[in-house]
Amino acid sequence: MPKGFVTQTACVLLKELITLQQLEQALGSFQVQGRRHGAESWAIGGPAVTLAFRPEVNGYVAVDLVDQVWPDHMGDPKKDPITFGAWSMGFFGPFAFPGGLEMASQQCWAWQAGNSVASHHKGFIRIRSSYVYGAGEDAPVMPKDYAAIPELEFVTNVALTLLGLPEALCYFNPNGEVLRDRNGLRESLEFARSADLLPLDIWSNIRLFNIDSDWLLMDTVGNRQLDLPDIEACFCRGYACRDVDRFLRNVTWYLHQKGEIIEDGDTMDGPGGIRWQAKSYENGLAAPPRRVLGWLPMDEAEVPEKLRKR
Repeated sequence: MPKGFVTQTACVLLKELITLQQLEQALGSFQVQGRRHGAESWAIGGPAVTLAFRPEVNGYVAVDLVDQVWPDHMGDPKKDPITFGAWSMGFFGPFAFPGGLEMASQQCWAWQAGNSVASHHKGFIRIRSSYVYGAGEDAPVMPKDYAAIPELEFVTNVALTLLGLPEALCYFNPNGEVLRDRNGLRESLEFARSADLLPLDIWSNIRLFNIDSDWLLMDTVGNRQLDLPDIEACFCRGYACRDVDRFLRNVTWYLHQKGEIIEDGDTMDGPGGIRWQAKSYENGLAAPPRRVLGWLPMDEAEVPEKLRKR
């Protein structure tokens, strides 16, 4: 789903539930606009505190309490239509996809404990930015001067603050399948700030998959939060995964700085000290369905038939 009613989302998984009063007290450093009653269904919205982000363009962030575990199945149109409807409308994150928490746990390379910590949560805090809270039917979904980065930074800082609660387990970005503890989140933010970079690792995960016995796939998931395509690299074993990881981040940073100027057939220096060639695809090799910019090394390895037929 594209950005719509909800434009950015972050979550804090809880080992114990808290009250709305505790939530509001924890958010005392932000401009609290008011409280919101929960919707009829928790999937749409629980009791919430509303924060001012850009009130001049009706930009607010709703921080709600959910007395449920994260619905990784995202509902079913017949068996659980309310959860399915909430998911399809982006209420769990505009780019959340079924199985996202499981995938985040399996591919939690930067925080080893993340492989199991998330399974112990009893509820969660959902942090959602929007420009249509309380607006009329004709109100624009996003302002003309919409900017993804400041909004994403604000939502992430709210999550970092809430991780100071003793009941907090960890940060979860459902759009980028990322899990972090408080220290890891803070360190990434501080490093990015000191190096004048974006904290891509806490917004967008990098995943590793087997294509066959000889070839691997590494991709980003979550770049759509930055209004950019995800990046995908296919390569035969022998390249260092850490180098491919760095390459995917560098391409993302390049697109952020220069815009989407890379065309099919363009090449770039990459892992192994050789050129890698780009090609855009409407869908990546791994879920979730989304636009990707794919890369192949220009070496002498025979490309698998699965990749040749794309």
